[in-house]
Amino acid sequence: MTRSARTRATAAAATAALALSLAACGTDSDPAASGGSGDADAPLTVAASPTPHADILGFVKENLAEKAGLKLEIREFTDYVLPNTATENGEVDANYFQHKPYLDDVNAKQGTHLVPVTGVHLEPLGLYSSTLKKASELGAGDTVAVPNDTTNEGRALKLLDDHGLIELKDGAGQDATLSDIADAKGLEFKELEAAALPRSLDDVDAAVVNGNYAIEAGLEPAEDALALEEAEGNPYVNLLVVKEGGEDDPRVRKLADLLASEEVADFIEREYRGSVVAAADAS
Repeated sequence: MTRSARTRATAAAATAALALSLAACGTDSDPAASGGSGDADAPLTVAASPTPHADILGFVKENLAEKAGLKLEIREFTDYVLPNTATENGEVDANYFQHKPYLDDVNAKQGTHLVPVTGVHLEPLGLYSSTLKKASELGAGDTVAVPNDTTNEGRALKLLDDHGLIELKDGAGQDATLSDIADAKGLEFKELEAAALPRSLDDVDAAVVNGNYAIEAGLEPAEDALALEEAEGNPYVNLLVVKEGGEDDPRVRKLADLLASEEVADFIEREYRGSVVAAADAS
């Protein structure tokens, strides 16, 4: 089957999967107010992580938005907190940096009212090391750094479990923590903010790094990871997100359609060569 046909065939499945399961990922400075008025003629302001989210939005802005009648503004953030705060407060109209498990956790803990509009891409989580060549070289006494936020720590531990590096307790779910490890096989763990994980590679034997931060650090997940998440059926698709009620904003619908387009899927495939996967291809 051609890539184009495969994308069309899986698009419906990707949309259905979004409702069930769809890292998360932002400058540290406060964003300026954008109003969030929903005026169809006003620019749509989207908070995004620099890579790959702002890059993908930049492709849309430069190549697709004008023809679609969409004015697009992109605000870059480097953390996982401020984009949701800005969206909830109406300082931006939407954000694009996180997956559904992370979004659900934020809404539950912070009382926010944020909802997904569409899934765009997957960044496979990977295990990296500056000294080891294979995951099997990890052994007793070695230290592995993992993300310290709830959903990405569970995701990291599942990756390690899937590759036989640890054993999780029966029933450990996507929110697994270090206490859910049944057998660490002698490994020690260091919990760090996700953005700090690439910098930790000189201080630990290995680290589980979110795809966006790996790419920003010059790593190529498809080439450099000792272990990498499978794309097919992965629930961690990154989303376009708005505050509840914003789903019907015509500007948001235009952007959602553009992000789900074959042009964007082709850009992702060409630009990231498997280190980022379009949502339809991850279903």
